[in-house]
Amino acid sequence: MIGALLPWLARGPLLPGTLIEPATVNALSANIVAVVIAFWTRLSIETYPGIRRSLVILPSALSGHGIVIVWFVLTRFPYDRIGLAGGFALHVAWLYFLYIFAERRLRRRIAIVPFGTTAGLVKIPGVDWHMMKRPQLHDTRSCSAIVADFSAELPDEWEAFLADAALAGRMVYQVKQLSESLTGRVELEHLSENSFGSLLPARGYFYLKGAADFLFALLLLPLVVPLAAIVAVAVRLDSRGPILFRQKRVGHAGRPIIVYKFRTMRGVEVPDERAAAMTQDQDGRITEVGRILRKLRIDELPQIINILKWEMSWIGPRPEAQVLSIWYTSEIPFYRYRHVVKPGISGWAQVNQGHVAEVGEVHEKLHYDFYYIKYFSPWLDVLIFFRTIKTILTGFGSR
Repeated sequence: MIGALLPWLARGPLLPGTLIEPATVNALSANIVAVVIAFWTRLSIETYPGIRRSLVILPSALSGHGIVIVWFVLTRFPYDRIGLAGGFALHVAWLYFLYIFAERRLRRRIAIVPFGTTAGLVKIPGVDWHMMKRPQLHDTRSCSAIVADFSAELPDEWEAFLADAALAGRMVYQVKQLSESLTGRVELEHLSENSFGSLLPARGYFYLKGAADFLFALLLLPLVVPLAAIVAVAVRLDSRGPILFRQKRVGHAGRPIIVYKFRTMRGVEVPDERAAAMTQDQDGRITEVGRILRKLRIDELPQIINILKWEMSWIGPRPEAQVLSIWYTSEIPFYRYRHVVKPGISGWAQVNQGHVAEVGEVHEKLHYDFYYIKYFSPWLDVLIFFRTIKTILTGFGSR
């Protein structure tokens, strides 16, 4: 309905053309076929519930709509370009909307095979966990899936149970992959190739992403400059001090960078350098204008300068203040690994967890950063983009 019929029905009242001309009807048929292909592709390549399922939305839609476009090019049948483009855009936007606002609220019931590292699953919210007492498939009849630790030493009867479950067409998940998919976090005790497959994320996309970041920043400059001028005047009228806040932070590969933000705090002396770099809940240093800028994330706008200097990306792990990064590195194993990709204005940890500062919270944030690095791809960046819009609208995680 969304991806196929709406672009077709828009002919006449909103777009030029009629509903019955061959090009318009062909575009309607092509969008229907593309939606079906994309749906089949998603079912085929990603079976895990939760966040990992969202990573296949864009590539599956590209596959479906790409196939029908190639068909039109080869056959030279008439088609409506606007209708095809509108169908693709609505298809993708609707699926991300469903994921962000609907699918994550669904409650699933999953049976747990009680061996190995499965006990920690019950702490994950949003799922009704059923801890199995005996290896009987009948006991899982109300469950949508079964999860087990395949690396654990399972008794023979439980091994047979898992085999019977697979033969019966039941979905059986590995505990680690299911946990990652549901939480969006990679919890590591040892940084190893067995955990990541490769310690270095996809280099091709790394450089392509940098070029895309730079070009997108250039395109946005005409819009950003007038808005930045208005914000600069508001900051200057609100309180005394510089318009821009400059701070030394840690960038890609651990190199120090100067990050720019609109100043949102008063210049209050804080003797402890580490405490000065942290923003607490209801921090008294935040100005009235600064509170609004932080909630809408407009204070981050000057970091477009960092993007144009190839120091930052639009999306990536947030760059930490150098004094805090030194502290976290001394307290948390593998903290420096988050610098393997460029830092970003928005990131996976920001849309899931919000602003944090204490070591315990940062350790949890690191799990989100590791998830982003492990699944480093344009599909995850698109998901973060949509989640960032939701974050801005709700003010989630701001301080």
